[in-house]
Amino acid sequence: MTDGAQNQSNDQRNLIESSKSYAFTTKIDKIVAWGRKNSLWPMPYGTACCGIEMMSIMGPRYDLARFGAEVVRFSPRQADLLLVAGTITEKMAPVIVRIYEQMLEPKYVVAMGACASSGGFYRAYHVLQGVDKVVPVDCYVPGCPPTPEAVLDGVMSIQEMIANNVPRPWKESWVPGEYR
Repeated sequence: MTDGAQNQSNDQRNLIESSKSYAFTTKIDKIVAWGRKNSLWPMPYGTACCGIEMMSIMGPRYDLARFGAEVVRFSPRQADLLLVAGTITEKMAPVIVRIYEQMLEPKYVVAMGACASSGGFYRAYHVLQGVDKVVPVDCYVPGCPPTPEAVLDGVMSIQEMIANNVPRPWKESWVPGEYR
C-alpha cells in the first residue's frame, strides 16, 4: 500500500471517528413525527363552561406552549388539532363538520368534557349526544368541566400517538352517525 493510499485511508477513518461526535442517524419518519408532535396548531371550538377551562390551559399557569401547541389558529386551514369543548347543539353540527373538512391533514380531534364526548346531562332533542356523531374523535377528555391537567394529558396522548405513528383504524372506515 502506498503512502498516498494509506494517508487517504487514515483520513477517512479520522473523518468517520470525528463525525461520531456530532452526527446521528435515524429514520426520516421519526424526524417528521417529532416535528408534527411538537408543532400542533390547535383550533379551539369552545362553548359553555368547558370553553372557560380551555382558555385556562393557554394561560401561564398550565401553558400549553410547553407542548408545542401555542399557535392557536382561528382559521381551520391553518390548524391540525380541533379542540371541541362544551355543549354542541344540532345547529352547530354542520359548522363543526365544515371546520373539520377544511383542516389540514393529518388532523386530530380532542373531545373535551362530558358534553362534547356524550352530550353530558342534556338529553334533549337539540343537543348532539357526542361530537363523534359528526367528526371522528382521537381523544376523549372526561370531566364536567375537565381540569386543565386532564386536557394537557389529552394533548400529550395525541402527541404520543403522533410520535409512535399509531395507525387510526377509524380513519378509513369512520361513518358519521345519525344526529337528527
